[in-house]
Amino acid sequence: ELGNTPSGTPIRVAGLVTYWGVDNHLQIRALLATLPDGGLEVRVRDEVKSPWRGLVKLSADDFWSAGLYGFSPDNQSLWLGSSAGTNAARLIEINLATAKQKVLAADEQYDVEKALLHPRKHTLEAVRFVRARSEWTLIDQTLKPDFDALGKVRDGDFDILSRDFADQTWIVSYTMDNGPVYYYAYQRRTRRAQLLFSSRPALEKYTLSRMQPVSFQARDGMTIYGYLTLPVGVAPKGLPMVLLVHGGPWARDTWGFNRWVQWLANRGYAVLQVNYRGSTGYGKKYLQAAIHEWAGKMHDDLIDGVNWTVRQGYVDAKRVGILGASYGGYATLVGLTFTPEVFACGVDIVGISNLVTFIKTVPPYWQVFMSFFYRHIGNPDDPQDAEEMKARSPLYKVERIKVPLLIGQGANDPRVNPAESEQIVAAMRQANKPVEYILYTDEGHGFVRPENNLHFNAKTEEFLAKYLGGRFEPAGEIKGHSGVVK
Repeated sequence: ELGNTPSGTPIRVAGLVTYWGVDNHLQIRALLATLPDGGLEVRVRDEVKSPWRGLVKLSADDFWSAGLYGFSPDNQSLWLGSSAGTNAARLIEINLATAKQKVLAADEQYDVEKALLHPRKHTLEAVRFVRARSEWTLIDQTLKPDFDALGKVRDGDFDILSRDFADQTWIVSYTMDNGPVYYYAYQRRTRRAQLLFSSRPALEKYTLSRMQPVSFQARDGMTIYGYLTLPVGVAPKGLPMVLLVHGGPWARDTWGFNRWVQWLANRGYAVLQVNYRGSTGYGKKYLQAAIHEWAGKMHDDLIDGVNWTVRQGYVDAKRVGILGASYGGYATLVGLTFTPEVFACGVDIVGISNLVTFIKTVPPYWQVFMSFFYRHIGNPDDPQDAEEMKARSPLYKVERIKVPLLIGQGANDPRVNPAESEQIVAAMRQANKPVEYILYTDEGHGFVRPENNLHFNAKTEEFLAKYLGGRFEPAGEIKGHSGVVK
């Protein structure tokens, strides 16, 4: 996982370019290029036939929060998301001729996430920050009556997806935590919204769980954020819980419908999602606090979150499991090796078992980010780093495992090589530790085919029910999956 663009889609790397920017005439006139030191350079050109030139450089610390948001109405300035010189990414305007900068919108803690522009005038109207939930900050106050009206349509987080050129009809979506995404046509003249459809109508007949934003103090005093979901119709006391760890780690969990969360809550589990230090969106200090803290303070945050739920009375400390994919899979392995007394079981999907072998086998399209990896995780070619990376690798602490582990892996994974799973499975079996391993022969980094998802989820819920006591549905025969039990 390499983070997201301002619109939420994954970053695609073309050579050294992580973003392309088009002006108001749809001409490509800006880009963000990665630098050897892990930083970025904003490059622009005066017109499509002009040569590219550097406008401003950003350090490696500013990498994950940087983004291109558009051009000023006269196409003479660029709107850039940048945390240079401050903690959180602000929306700034940079004059292309003079490089003079002006701050348009900022928050001290949270990175700017989206900009709303007028469809014809191209003026800046609002910006969005993702705090506990998505929140808009108005730049153009004439939109306040519209935003007030939209805020009353549904108890969800709204986004303006499309507008006609008269700017009278808006297509608006509402993200819910306990239902599908709802789409409306909003008429500005009447300030009324008409429901068009929902993304998953079948979900509307179910009572789903609510996702509650939470925060707690880590053991070093840092405030950590996340979300807690409790099952519907069950007293919120002494519940079994699944700690669901997001991947990345340079990503974050957000408020809204999450199919994994709802599935687990339906089976009777409390679900805790922790945006541990190193998660994106919370500013530079939050990100930097994770440097060389894999299996260190990043993991402490997860354990402190579990302890917080126990202190609140929500959770039975003896019935806590940990589940995650990619970095979340690594966190699962760390949980069972570094803190084996905390968890009753673990589910690792395409997780890292050895940081040294992981770094040495990253795919070619990640090479432009290697300086960032070296700074945050370590350089295996540096003897001191290599020893530290080995010390933070679950593979070398297999003897500490006390509880069962389920591992799912894609045979064609280019990011986390299948050897990461195979080597820890071999080590566990040699040490007579309980492990189940399923290899999906036609999958990569995570499972895409519905048959494979259905198969592994069925195995997972049966596994969790056995060790945590929740409900599960017998799988029966699942045709078409490629899973091989190893």
